[in-house]
Amino acid sequence: KKEKTMAEFLALMDNYAPIIPDAVTDYYLNKSGFDCDDVRIKRLLALATQKFVADIATDAFQYSKVRQSGNRKSGKDRKTVLTMEDLTAALSEYGVNVKKPDYY
Repeated sequence: KKEKTMAEFLALMDNYAPIIPDAVTDYYLNKSGFDCDDVRIKRLLALATQKFVADIATDAFQYSKVRQSGNRKSGKDRKTVLTMEDLTAALSEYGVNVKKPDYY
């Protein structure tokens, strides 16, 4: 049953257009040495990348909300801004360490 489910899922990838264009996916896959002619597999990887970026953005947003909860501004004056501190904290949860260069 798992094989049939995977086959059905890959068949759905034929009609799915991920947010990341196929040309961008092809460029980075070729740059990393990945060689595959199956567009469905490439779109599956693009979908996984899209999910990864969305999870990081959601976590960074949560860090921003926590950081801004200390500020006592009214609801209309408050803007959500993605800062490097929020992004760095979110990325660190996924094992990606971001450090500013010394000249900043």
